[in-house]
Amino acid sequence: MPSVVHSFDPPERFVAGTVGEPGSRTFFLQAKSGRQMVSVALEKQQVSLLAERVDELLDEVTGLAEGVVPAVAPYELDDNDPLEQPIEEEFRAGTMTLSWDPGDERVVIEVFPVDDAVAFVSETEEGEQQIEVEEPEPEEVLLIRITPGQARAFAKRAQQVVSAGRPDCPFCGGPVDPAGHLCPRANGYRRRDP
Repeated sequence: MPSVVHSFDPPERFVAGTVGEPGSRTFFLQAKSGRQMVSVALEKQQVSLLAERVDELLDEVTGLAEGVVPAVAPYELDDNDPLEQPIEEEFRAGTMTLSWDPGDERVVIEVFPVDDAVAFVSETEEGEQQIEVEEPEPEEVLLIRITPGQARAFAKRAQQVVSAGRPDCPFCGGPVDPAGHLCPRANGYRRRDP
């Protein structure tokens, strides 16, 4: 059991957001209830994947839930405000888990810090080699329990935050900086916007 559990059941606010300019943004998950606020740093891909998986989970449980699982984010739950200040990083996200609690019909998100897992090779009695991973117990965890409507609103905002970065190159798919882009598909030719 982690020694520190930052629990929000449900939070007044749970959002993904960024600090910085496109190309050098830092992504955060931020949860707030009353005076308790936790900000966890993570990678852009983690935000994108979490939003995608939240939507998929809600789509899967739509027929199973007794209550209403909205197909889209309810308008009244839209949150386009910036992250709360001051942003103090509790930890950097590593492993995240996502589940559905059928008892109270909530989406449960657990965010664990990056760990220092140790892998080593051992030999079995039959002489075969096997890789064993020793994972230390995490020191802290962010535990979020949100309603289906809050989850749809979180996923919608997270997808907007991810897509608000640099535009993608139509040829290679890589990010295009305001100063241009060295596209590997064009043999390094620098393409500039007119």
